Amino acid sequence: MACPKCTSDGKDEKKKIREEKEYKDLVNRLKRIEGQIRGIEGMVENNSYCTDILTQVAAANKALNSFAKVLLSNHIKTCVTNDIKAGKDETVDELLDVLQKMMR
Repeated sequence: MACPKCTSDGKDEKKKIREEKEYKDLVNRLKRIEGQIRGIEGMVENNSYCTDILTQVAAANKALNSFAKVLLSNHIKTCVTNDIKAGKDETVDELLDVLQKMMR
């Protein structure tokens, strides 16, 4: 791998070693999203009104999209940039594939 923070186990499974701050930020965001999902589950269990649940679903979707934007930004600033500088152009194709999946 060209990115010094990325590793491979030899089975095409890539991994990234994240800085402590990035790691904590991502995990905290996911924990908040998990809490939102549990809240939505509780609303369904308590027979809350549909539009109230849908409002919370929209908030959870927004939070998940925000998480994805932060992760994508970090990925481009580190892995993609380092790989391009090292001449590893297939990383651009990988990024384009991921963007296609995200935009579906």
